[in-house]
Amino acid sequence: MTLLVSCHCGATRIQTAGLPHSASECNCSFCSRTGAVWGHYKPGELTFLSQDDERTYSASGGLNRHHFCGKCGMHTWGDSPDWGSAYNADGSPKEGFTEGTVPEARAYAVNLRLVDGLDLSTLTIEKMDGRNNW
Repeated sequence: MTLLVSCHCGATRIQTAGLPHSASECNCSFCSRTGAVWGHYKPGELTFLSQDDERTYSASGGLNRHHFCGKCGMHTWGDSPDWGSAYNADGSPKEGFTEGTVPEARAYAVNLRLVDGLDLSTLTIEKMDGRNNW
Protein backbone atom coordinates (compact mmCIF):
# COMPACT_ATOMS: atom_id res chain seq x y z
CA MET A 1 0.00 0.00 0.00
CA THR A 2 1.72 3.18 -1.14
CA LEU A 3 0.74 6.59 0.22
CA LEU A 4 0.59 9.85 -1.70
CA VAL A 5 1.69 12.92 0.24
CA SER A 6 0.53 16.12 -1.43
CA CYS A 7 0.61 19.77 -0.45
CA HIS A 8 -2.61 21.77 -0.73
CA CYS A 9 -1.98 23.03 -4.27
CA GLY A 10 -0.40 19.79 -5.55
CA ALA A 11 2.96 21.33 -6.49
CA THR A 12 4.76 18.94 -4.12
CA ARG A 13 3.82 15.26 -4.38
CA ILE A 14 5.68 12.40 -2.71
CA GLN A 15 4.92 8.70 -2.94
CA THR A 16 5.93 6.43 -0.08
CA ALA A 17 6.88 2.76 -0.25
CA GLY A 18 4.06 1.98 2.23
CA LEU A 19 2.98 2.85 5.72
CA PRO A 20 5.74 4.45 7.80
CA HIS A 21 8.07 2.40 10.01
CA SER A 22 7.08 4.73 12.83
CA ALA A 23 5.16 7.95 13.36
CA SER A 24 5.78 10.80 15.76
CA GLU A 25 4.57 14.17 16.85
CA CYS A 26 7.18 16.59 18.16
CA ASN A 27 6.68 19.54 20.49
CA CYS A 28 9.87 21.43 19.53
CA SER A 29 9.55 25.14 18.77
CA PHE A 30 9.20 24.42 15.04
CA CYS A 31 7.12 21.23 14.79
CA SER A 32 4.59 22.32 17.43
CA ARG A 33 3.75 25.34 15.28
CA THR A 34 3.25 23.33 12.09
CA GLY A 35 1.14 20.58 13.67
CA ALA A 36 2.80 17.90 11.58
CA VAL A 37 2.53 14.20 12.33
CA TRP A 38 5.73 12.67 10.97
CA GLY A 39 5.87 9.33 9.18
CA HIS A 40 9.46 8.05 9.20
CA TYR A 41 11.16 6.42 6.21
CA LYS A 42 14.59 5.16 5.27
CA PRO A 43 16.59 6.41 2.26
CA GLY A 44 15.12 5.09 -0.98
CA GLU A 45 11.58 4.63 0.40
CA LEU A 46 10.29 7.96 -0.93
CA THR A 47 9.69 8.86 -4.57
CA PHE A 48 9.47 12.59 -5.31
CA LEU A 49 6.89 12.95 -8.08
CA SER A 50 6.96 16.76 -8.17
CA GLN A 51 8.70 19.47 -6.19
CA ASP A 52 7.70 22.67 -7.99
CA ASP A 53 8.82 25.76 -6.05
CA GLU A 54 9.94 23.78 -3.00
CA ARG A 55 11.60 25.77 -0.22
CA THR A 56 13.80 24.62 2.64
CA TYR A 57 14.22 25.97 6.16
CA SER A 58 16.80 24.96 8.75
CA ALA A 59 17.37 26.39 12.20
CA SER A 60 20.43 24.13 12.61
CA GLY A 61 22.74 25.29 9.84
CA GLY A 62 21.39 22.66 7.43
CA LEU A 63 21.72 19.68 9.76
CA ASN A 64 17.92 19.26 10.07
CA ARG A 65 16.01 20.46 7.02
CA HIS A 66 12.28 21.25 6.80
CA HIS A 67 10.83 21.32 3.29
CA PHE A 68 7.65 23.13 2.33
CA CYS A 69 5.76 24.21 -0.76
CA GLY A 70 6.68 27.72 -1.87
CA LYS A 71 3.23 28.17 -3.43
CA CYS A 72 0.75 27.07 -0.73
CA GLY A 73 3.11 26.91 2.27
CA MET A 74 2.37 23.34 3.39
CA HIS A 75 5.14 21.69 5.45
CA THR A 76 5.60 18.53 3.37
CA TRP A 77 8.69 16.62 4.50
CA GLY A 78 11.96 16.77 6.36
CA ASP A 79 15.37 15.18 6.45
CA SER A 80 17.94 15.02 9.20
CA PRO A 81 20.63 12.82 10.66
CA ASP A 82 19.08 9.55 11.82
CA TRP A 83 18.85 10.71 15.44
CA GLY A 84 16.79 7.64 16.39
CA SER A 85 19.77 5.41 15.65
CA ALA A 86 21.83 7.08 18.38
CA TYR A 87 19.33 8.52 20.89
CA ASN A 88 16.29 7.38 22.85
CA ALA A 89 13.03 9.36 22.73
CA ASP A 90 13.98 11.06 26.04
CA GLY A 91 17.22 12.39 24.47
CA SER A 92 19.60 10.04 26.26
CA PRO A 93 22.24 8.30 24.13
CA LYS A 94 21.61 4.68 23.22
CA GLU A 95 24.11 2.02 24.26
CA GLY A 96 27.34 2.42 22.30
CA PHE A 97 26.80 6.16 21.67
CA THR A 98 27.89 9.23 23.60
CA GLU A 99 26.18 12.56 24.06
CA GLY A 100 26.93 14.85 21.12
CA THR A 101 27.12 12.08 18.52
CA VAL A 102 25.80 13.18 15.12
CA PRO A 103 24.82 10.11 13.07
CA GLU A 104 26.14 9.99 9.51
CA ALA A 105 23.05 8.23 8.10
CA ARG A 106 20.11 10.42 7.08
CA ALA A 107 16.46 9.83 7.95
CA TYR A 108 13.40 11.11 6.13
CA ALA A 109 9.92 12.01 7.32
CA VAL A 110 6.74 13.08 5.56
CA ASN A 111 3.86 15.02 7.04
CA LEU A 112 1.14 12.37 7.33
CA ARG A 113 -1.52 15.08 7.68
CA LEU A 114 -1.05 15.62 3.93
CA VAL A 115 -2.19 12.09 2.98
CA ASP A 116 -5.84 12.16 1.90
CA GLY A 117 -7.90 9.40 3.50
CA LEU A 118 -5.25 8.24 5.98
CA ASP A 119 -6.87 7.61 9.38
CA LEU A 120 -4.18 8.72 11.83
CA SER A 121 -6.04 6.99 14.68
CA THR A 122 -4.96 3.64 13.17
CA LEU A 123 -1.28 4.48 13.74
CA THR A 124 0.75 4.50 16.93
CA ILE A 125 2.08 8.04 17.16
CA GLU A 126 4.98 8.56 19.57
CA LYS A 127 5.09 11.91 21.38
CA MET A 128 8.60 13.35 21.09
CA ASP A 129 9.78 15.94 23.62
CA GLY A 130 11.94 17.96 21.27
CA ARG A 131 11.31 21.14 23.24
CA ASN A 132 13.27 19.85 26.25
CA ASN A 133 15.55 17.19 24.78
CA TRP A 134 17.21 18.92 21.84
